[in-house]
Amino acid sequence: MSTAPKSEILQIAELVSYQDGSVVSRQITKADAGNVTLFAFDKDQELSEHTAPFDALVHVLDGRAEVRISGKAFNLETGEAIVMPANEPHALKALTHFKMLLTMIRN
Repeated sequence: MSTAPKSEILQIAELVSYQDGSVVSRQITKADAGNVTLFAFDKDQELSEHTAPFDALVHVLDGRAEVRISGKAFNLETGEAIVMPANEPHALKALTHFKMLLTMIRN
């Protein structure tokens, strides 16, 4: 998977397109310390509950989504963000078409 070009201005939300019934992702950058991935979810698409060994920042670029962390639901809209703590179960569901930038930082 190729990453986004470096030393260029990016229209970040335009780097992935919505696809019917799908979740689309594109890695923006990757390093040993973590990575940044852009996602586009069709309405009602989701990532099932899972855990990760490091914190992850979800930044909503377009639309609305429910982010569930340790059983508690948070509804996020364009421009909002939340940190999903390491080792806590979390899941995401698109309430509308939804794009997010996911930043994971390893300890």
